[in-house]
Amino acid sequence: MKDHWAETLPVNVGQNNFDEIRYEYFRDRQVAFEAFKAGIFTFRQEFTARIWATGYDFPAVAEGKVKRETIPDRTPSGMQGWFFNTRREKFRDPRIREAIGLAFDFEWTNATVMYGAYTRTASYFENSDLKAEGRPSPDEMKLLEPFRDRVPEEVFGEPYAPPRSDGSGQDRALLRRANELLRQAGCRREGTGLRLPSGEPLAIEFLDFQPTLQPHTQPFIRNLGLLGISASSRIVDAAQYQRRTEEFDFDLVTARYSNSATPGEALRLIFGSLAARTKGSQNLAGIADPVVDALLETIMQAETRPQLVAAVRALDRVLRAGRYWVPMWYRGSNPVAYWDVFGHPPTPPAYDLGAPATWWYEPEKAKRIGRT
Repeated sequence: MKDHWAETLPVNVGQNNFDEIRYEYFRDRQVAFEAFKAGIFTFRQEFTARIWATGYDFPAVAEGKVKRETIPDRTPSGMQGWFFNTRREKFRDPRIREAIGLAFDFEWTNATVMYGAYTRTASYFENSDLKAEGRPSPDEMKLLEPFRDRVPEEVFGEPYAPPRSDGSGQDRALLRRANELLRQAGCRREGTGLRLPSGEPLAIEFLDFQPTLQPHTQPFIRNLGLLGISASSRIVDAAQYQRRTEEFDFDLVTARYSNSATPGEALRLIFGSLAARTKGSQNLAGIADPVVDALLETIMQAETRPQLVAAVRALDRVLRAGRYWVPMWYRGSNPVAYWDVFGHPPTPPAYDLGAPATWWYEPEKAKRIGRT
């Protein structure tokens, strides 16, 4: 903004370099991409692996008028996955939840659907120093030891991570392991179907409000069918989806929670027992565990960064042992495309995209490509 009173303050120097920024909104991603190709807007952050891999072959790219960059991103990736509604009896046993998760072949999906652009998520705090790795540190052990008789033994070893598949789309070893877990949980096959210990068929529904993830979900569903699980996908309108999630009327839903590098009170809303009982809360999985609540309290009371890191890593171990979700994927970078009318610092901010805050307009570049 011209003549802004705080322009020369040290905190603002080098930032907010545009006099005017215009945002264009589109209801359809493909329409938005076509508008970018036509030059209707000049900066685009790409979120679709298919388009990033195959869509940038239009003339403006070949002529050097449109540039592409992949900007490193050190911010926590967030928690994205299919979350089980553990309020429902069929999902009470973590062995059943783990078995369902084993039917998702990430390696095949990443190679076939997402052009190898993503990394499998294992932690609730992926792409950050808050992720639990290896055996617990002494500080983590101090926090976990009082709960030894209330958490799975694996909490005190290597944290759980989804196993790698053979990339075939139907990894027989993983499906055999899933079948074994289901038997251990008391499920039994009757013909081609699987029944719960109660005798009811094990049927699950993936609920969503848009078809974006169907290419990922349908192969998952087919593999569940090999286990005798009757799985289906239901896409409803946004209003019905919101009502059903607020009332916890679902089996599995896809969710993504953003993470702070210094998490705090917001974690209660996602993992706390009170939130699990509160309709409309973000605790979609229905996690209601006194151990989790105690660790959340420790996180809230942390006074130093090392204390916070140890507490969050301990929480990560307990949550991962609970098998509350089928984790999806993340990307530790930001693919961006832009018409070549901008300049930007050679080193981007570690925890931010940097655009448009630290970028600027270069008239000579714009003149060269006819965008004045």
